[in-house]
Amino acid sequence: MFTRWVRTLAFALGISLAVSHAASAAPLTLATKNFTEQHILSAITVMWLQHKGFEVDPKTNLATTIGRNAMVNKQIDMTWEYTGTSLIIFNHIEQRMPPEEAYQTVKKLDAKVGLVWLDPAPMDNTYAFAMRRDRAEKEHISTMSELVARVEQIRKDDPENNWMLGLDLEFSGRSDGMKPLQKAYGFALDRPQIRQMDPGLVYNAIRDGFVDAGLIYTTDGRVKGFDIKVLKDDKGFFPSYAVTPVVRKEVLDANPGLAEAFNQLSPLITNEVITDLNKRVDIDHQSPQQVARDFLKSTGLL
Repeated sequence: MFTRWVRTLAFALGISLAVSHAASAAPLTLATKNFTEQHILSAITVMWLQHKGFEVDPKTNLATTIGRNAMVNKQIDMTWEYTGTSLIIFNHIEQRMPPEEAYQTVKKLDAKVGLVWLDPAPMDNTYAFAMRRDRAEKEHISTMSELVARVEQIRKDDPENNWMLGLDLEFSGRSDGMKPLQKAYGFALDRPQIRQMDPGLVYNAIRDGFVDAGLIYTTDGRVKGFDIKVLKDDKGFFPSYAVTPVVRKEVLDANPGLAEAFNQLSPLITNEVITDLNKRVDIDHQSPQQVARDFLKSTGLL
């Protein structure tokens, strides 16, 4: 009887200590950036990982370089990062490469600083030029090359008709921006044909006809909300920006099942899906939390 009592007490104490340890373990810190898409990804990740039994502490609205430094310095455990950002901003590689090569490159480089790139989502939030859908379809423009050809035709046939392009200030002056794009596509433009504005205003300018075409982000909710047609980058000028969960290796090692949970989530986040979710927040004024909950339920994850 005494032996059985001792064993029972030891078993109970073991459970108590295990529960106490789990309760006192620090939550996993998740860093996300300061725009709608990242707010949605944060909400989705928190709900999903909590459902899988992990405790998550979201850190939102972090600037790109601040979040990166925090990851490398072990102040942040995980994030959703873009392949193009790591390639160009963090690793200073401006060589153009296909999406899979870009992913494998950043995965290898970031492993050197203890960061593991898990499965990328099949979405690409990169730059693109866009037009009002009715205008693009009327003029049979669906690619960048067709846009360039149309502008050249107008320059020859109707010199007084200056096609206007809307660009944000940064892209106009970047070393990997407008000038190399013009070189890649043989795109001749006069200075009066370019209107520089805040990135967020380009979408309104396209919708309202203030510009004929403009530079946008492919997964922005206003693409769907304003019925804008994204033109195909048929020469592959713009780098791939596939969003991917990135986790510190020691965090993955200490949390079995974390990689699997992320890799269940990633394949579901396509361009069509994230654009719709962005639209529901930016155009329909729903909260990222509501949109995230609906997404997880619609996919059967919750």
